[in-house]
Amino acid sequence: MAARGQFTYNEIKSQPDTWRAVLDGLAGDAERVQQAWREVSPRQVLFTGCGSTYYLAQSAAALLQGMTGVPARGVPASEIALQTPQTLARAEETLLIAVSRSGTTTETAAALSKFRQAGGRAIWGITCYPHTPVGEETDLVLLAEAAQEESVAQTRSFSSMLLLTQAVAALAGGVDLMPLQRLPGAAAALLAETEEMAAAVATRADLSRVFFLGGGPLYGIACEGMLKMKEMSITQSEAYHFMEFRHGPKAMVDSQALVVGLLAERALAQHAAVLHEMAEMGGAVVALSPLGSHPLPGQVVSLPEGLPDWARTVAYLPTLQLMAYHRSMSKGLNPDLPRNLTAVVYLNRDSLKPA
Repeated sequence: MAARGQFTYNEIKSQPDTWRAVLDGLAGDAERVQQAWREVSPRQVLFTGCGSTYYLAQSAAALLQGMTGVPARGVPASEIALQTPQTLARAEETLLIAVSRSGTTTETAAALSKFRQAGGRAIWGITCYPHTPVGEETDLVLLAEAAQEESVAQTRSFSSMLLLTQAVAALAGGVDLMPLQRLPGAAAALLAETEEMAAAVATRADLSRVFFLGGGPLYGIACEGMLKMKEMSITQSEAYHFMEFRHGPKAMVDSQALVVGLLAERALAQHAAVLHEMAEMGGAVVALSPLGSHPLPGQVVSLPEGLPDWARTVAYLPTLQLMAYHRSMSKGLNPDLPRNLTAVVYLNRDSLKPA
């Protein structure tokens, strides 16, 4: 029998090798993706998923729109199934990109069906398992088979599928993929250099709630950090856009609050000011920043410099995952098997029919 937390820990720590495998597999798909993008020529793009992959969809949509100018948004798969008129306007002009670790989640399969019925232009899939609805019933599929997991909570699967969406955005925007090749090495360094700090902060018994802040593509990453902390460690956690945090939620900040800020080069000064304010209010602060020289409060994680923001997106994840893992272990929980959760949510398809 595996030791408590063994699967999750191994999956987090294996990400450098997993990302290399995903990038190696992508090398043979790059031309195919570019050709498919030209053929589809979408007027808009919907990314969809459930749980973690819905948050991934939010990040991916922001990346794609920023790099191509094509309007894009992330939508929960259940909303496509149940709120079809509101989510699938102009489906005939739309590319749907479905992201699913298992490729079998009921809501995602239902969203594919609704999109086809609405006359959608094309469906692409991103998954870890090829012989599934997302792997076989889409017009183009990108696989992260090396990222398959034993754990319920997604770690390396999420980051690997995010890496594929980063590549899709770059290829669609005619941007060189070369910066992505630096990411496996960056992940190895981050895992080695930040684990002690992540464990020390996350296991503090005096911190009872955690707030994750991000902007642009990093808002979806902040949401994923929030979800990992909830799933693994059953800790009250919330995610906000940086500037929105001042509009009410900061009332929750005191000496029992941990504020984790995901900073990018764009708007760095404004977002850093939010973290300084939270520290002055008594909150513990962790700042993940690509510019270590910028003055920041609390614990600072220096992300790899010299990368464009779009390529760096996935690099924020290892530290957030380690924080959730170590907090879970310190509370005597099993991060491999979060309570009340399963790896895949299966529903009766009739439950997804609007009343």
